[in-house]
Amino acid sequence: MARAIWSGSVSFGLVNVPVKAYTAVRDHEVHFHQLERKSGARIRYEKVSERTGKEVPSEDIELGYELPRGTYVIVDPAELDVLRPASTRSIAVTDFVDLADIDPVYYERTYWLAPDGESAERAYRLLFVAMEQSDRAGIGTVVMRNKQYLAAIRPYDGALAMSTMRFADEVVPRSAIDQLPTGKSGADAKELRLASQIIDSLTTDWDPTRYRDTYTDELKDLLGRKAKGEEIVAEQAPAARADVVDLLAALESSVAEAKRARGGEPAPAGTARRGASQAASKRTRAPAEATRTRAHALRETDRAVKGAVKKSAVTRSAKQPASRRSA
Repeated sequence: MARAIWSGSVSFGLVNVPVKAYTAVRDHEVHFHQLERKSGARIRYEKVSERTGKEVPSEDIELGYELPRGTYVIVDPAELDVLRPASTRSIAVTDFVDLADIDPVYYERTYWLAPDGESAERAYRLLFVAMEQSDRAGIGTVVMRNKQYLAAIRPYDGALAMSTMRFADEVVPRSAIDQLPTGKSGADAKELRLASQIIDSLTTDWDPTRYRDTYTDELKDLLGRKAKGEEIVAEQAPAARADVVDLLAALESSVAEAKRARGGEPAPAGTARRGASQAASKRTRAPAEATRTRAHALRETDRAVKGAVKKSAVTRSAKQPASRRSA
């Protein structure tokens, strides 16, 4: 049974909705420990003085904020406790905004919000239906584990979800990246038409179950085989091909690949989305071979576009070192 990590209420206007928060995401990353090669003993880290090299006990460690000149401002933990926001049991929604106006760059972590008890279900359902019909998200702040978060409460998959968000000053503006293009640059009409055909031919409904972390799958398979005593031989990765990628040729090749994958002519540019709502219930999934072909088309197009950024055609050196060995 899932365990709530926070309980409180969502308030908007004079309405108060008691809720409990449950984590909505989990990581599947494989974690490793560092071991001594000869003995197999775990490697431990110690807090040592940079000056003496000796271990320093916890009671002799203090906090310091480094200034630009290399000096430090010493801060007592008690001073930080005074500033740290006290845990609250309420998410006060101060604004409702169009859900489409929130760029995903602001989202951090998502939690399910469930009604806290039968008495809360009516108000919970009222808030959900009203937000779903208006396609809006409620914005407010919440304090969890003594940290304040900006939060967006939104309807998702038949329930309310709360996503913690980054504050505006935590998002790097595009103006801070000199390498990003400036202004609006045009595109060749023929290349644009071919690129649009590729996009239309690869357009489908969003289904997250179609995508897997293949690296983690292969890593777990490798660990399972090694645990059974199987000897794993690392194969040398093939060297990169020496070829010249022409943007127009790659686009034409990609359109042909997509055409073969779908068994017919790709849809004219711009038509896929107009019929998406009507075709959603009738669409069938492409077989595995077609999916691989579409992925190949994407890789070819991506390679061509990167080459075009430099000089429309890029020569890859045959003497480039082979990629690092992998299992």
